[in-house]
Parts: sequence; structure tokens; C-alpha cells
Amino acid sequence: MVEKSVVVAVEPGLQADKAAKFVREANRFAAEIYLEKKGRRINAKSIMGVLSLAIASGDTITLFSDGSDGEEAIDALVACVTETN
Repeated sequence: MVEKSVVVAVEPGLQADKAAKFVREANRFAAEIYLEKKGRRINAKSIMGVLSLAIASGDTITLFSDGSDGEEAIDALVACVTETN
């Protein structure tokens, strides 16, 4: 299992279009991927789960993945939440 904590830099956070982009990216991978904020863990491939965490810019989240492409998945998802353009 791969685990990485990251501070969300995208504005205004993972809401609406940014959350949809994040979930689309997560679904490209075969690995099981989870996202955790303040002890609450959800399936990162679920738009409702991601939106339910109300992740704002500046929040710290932890990504977990388990599978053959788990490392690649984490790297891609970290890029989704840290790229500010």
C-alpha cells in the first residue's frame, strides 16, 4: 500500500469541477484508491465521497492506494490537487 499526505493547493479546493477532474483521474487506474481528511476515509473514485469531505484549499489530505499501478495513481492525484493553474 502506498500512502502520501499533501496540502491541497487548488482554489477553491476539491469542489464541483475540480472534484470531477480528480475522480476522473482516479478512475484511470486499476488500483484501489482512498482519500482521507481528518480521519474520514472515502473511495477516491466516488464523486459523492470526494464532495462529502468538503476539501478546501489549504486542507491536508492523505491518499492511499493498493494495486499494481498504485504509485503512479498517487503521483497523478497529487498533481491534481497541487497544480494551481
